[in-house]
Amino acid sequence: QWFNHLLFNPAGTRFAFLHRWRARPEDKGFGTRMLTAAPDGSDIRVVDDYGKTSHFIWRDDGHILAWAAQASHGPAFYLFADGDPAATRPVGLGMMVRDGHCSYLPGGEWILNDTYPGAGDRQIEVYLYHPAANRRLAIGRFDSPPEYTGEWRCDAHPRFSRDGRFVIVDTVAQGQGRQMRLIDIAAMPA
Repeated sequence: QWFNHLLFNPAGTRFAFLHRWRARPEDKGFGTRMLTAAPDGSDIRVVDDYGKTSHFIWRDDGHILAWAAQASHGPAFYLFADGDPAATRPVGLGMMVRDGHCSYLPGGEWILNDTYPGAGDRQIEVYLYHPAANRRLAIGRFDSPPEYTGEWRCDAHPRFSRDGRFVIVDTVAQGQGRQMRLIDIAAMPA
């Protein structure tokens, strides 16, 4: 058993983390649940106990967006309310259909995310998603050559500049080895 992906909420009043385990040491897969706690480790809350939580980000001080599996809609992104498991609801059904490295742009109206390469196309897509309008806007597609798999893969890990104008991604596209690309999203149509 171990925990990882520790991340504080914007106010620094709580942190979220993933508790992971393997039933047997020889197992390749593992179970995962998401919990939160106060900075001193007290007031521990189980946010998602279904066993399949992956990448996540705090939307605000009381809500966490995470790729997870739930009985209601299977694998998808869900918005979890810290301390209220009954308030869990899916986000981006049919639009955000693969696990990725999600974050909220400044202002909280847009979600920035990426995809892992598909089995057949070896493409990573970086996109913005607007939950209120249920709108997805692709901002980049990058090749992921087959030699970049497993521990040697190069995830896009999209992140934004403080002003929200630029997105920076990691890529191995165009045969140039590992690179960082800058995408100006302020010039994109809204």
